[in-house]
Amino acid sequence: MSHTFLEQLWIGRYVIMNGIGVTVSISLLAILAGSILGVFVGLALVYGGVVLRLAVRAYTDIIRGTPVLVLVLASYYVSAAVGLDLGPFSAGVLALAIFCSSHVGEIVRGALQAIPKGQTEAAKAIGLTFTQTFTSVLWPQAMRQCLPAWVNTAAEMVKASTLLSVIGVAELLLRTQEIISRNFMSLQFYFLAGGLYFIINYGIEHFGKYVERKTALPS
Repeated sequence: MSHTFLEQLWIGRYVIMNGIGVTVSISLLAILAGSILGVFVGLALVYGGVVLRLAVRAYTDIIRGTPVLVLVLASYYVSAAVGLDLGPFSAGVLALAIFCSSHVGEIVRGALQAIPKGQTEAAKAIGLTFTQTFTSVLWPQAMRQCLPAWVNTAAEMVKASTLLSVIGVAELLLRTQEIISRNFMSLQFYFLAGGLYFIINYGIEHFGKYVERKTALPS
């Protein structure tokens, strides 16, 4: 049986590698776009006016309370209904990026609000503008606090990418199912897919720890 599995794995090696490439690409794009948007969401929640804060708060609460699968289906079918020609790949990236941004926004908000207000007041006292205060005083501290939760969110995006198979994105899970439909080796190939997802998330975790070490304050 193991020999047969290895034979089938060799036959489907390019299909598996293609699925890994799509999964990594979608996850990376969603994490990058969601993180950038999430920073602005966090800033709006902390420093925005009343109307902006209420609007962004509604956005984060609605998105965080909506299942990722619903966001995926909405991004694909609703975008088509309103005239946006988004393919499955683009719609998947959009859905995951929106979901990621709501979580990153909350992470950034919490990190910024955890910084003592005295530091902002001290920066004002020495004549720093808000932009200088944020970039030189607040953001470096907030980023260190954000990193562990951000790594967890990034790993969640990789796992959420499995839901994109419902709209036809040929990511790792869908490619695995295609192979299983030909050889019926469900247990072996699902274990293989699980191991590959673990390796991807393990890499994200270690990258996060590397960044944490590089940005840590000297003791």
